[in-house]
Amino acid sequence: MNFAIIAAGEGSRLAKEGITTPKPLIPVQGTPLIERLVEIFSRHGAGSISIIINSQQPQTRDFLEKLRERYPINIVVKDTPSSMHSLHALAPHLRGDKFCLTTVDTIFKEHEFSQYIKDFEECRQGGVMAVTEFVDDEKPLYVATDSDMNITGFHNTATVDCRHVSGGIYGLCPEALDILDECMSMGIERMRNFQRMLVERGMRLKAFPFNKIIDIDHAGDIEKAEKFITQE
Repeated sequence: MNFAIIAAGEGSRLAKEGITTPKPLIPVQGTPLIERLVEIFSRHGAGSISIIINSQQPQTRDFLEKLRERYPINIVVKDTPSSMHSLHALAPHLRGDKFCLTTVDTIFKEHEFSQYIKDFEECRQGGVMAVTEFVDDEKPLYVATDSDMNITGFHNTATVDCRHVSGGIYGLCPEALDILDECMSMGIERMRNFQRMLVERGMRLKAFPFNKIIDIDHAGDIEKAEKFITQE
């Protein structure tokens, strides 16, 4: 299986709050965010780990160059307007096999991720998306499911069939990239609209619930993440 990390954002909110370290290199429990993900993915059998960063991150690129002496890392340097566009830039490294994608600031418990990957490997549907009932996002994406946790839609606001929000971990089959190409040709933007298109095109997606997933968007989230990781 291939893995991928989107780390092309500018981290502008963190910078405004006095965090000068590039987001991928922010340490949580002493380990930079991007290294933490690379290590976890490696422990889960990554055939390759493709990472996109923007052109304003020379420190991050230097760090990744050293990391790929030990891990099968592909580095893509490109400025993109959205996570969906970043995924499209990574797509050449992901075709032909299942892949798991996440953003660089996604914090989760590894034991839950292990079960998620196991379910994804065994899944014969189009993909498995991480979801959580823990809402700590300024603009959460609500995930509608049926009683068997099959995803029926993605919504900007909660509906009666939405108990969860997107956790920012995406496990997809290679065919999803064909739909991504279609989105790009239609001028569609934003990752959530790509996910909606997957459902519209009939791709069967399963929701996998995590107890909690944290994104590091603000300075205060770093401390939250450190406490979360150490909790049993």
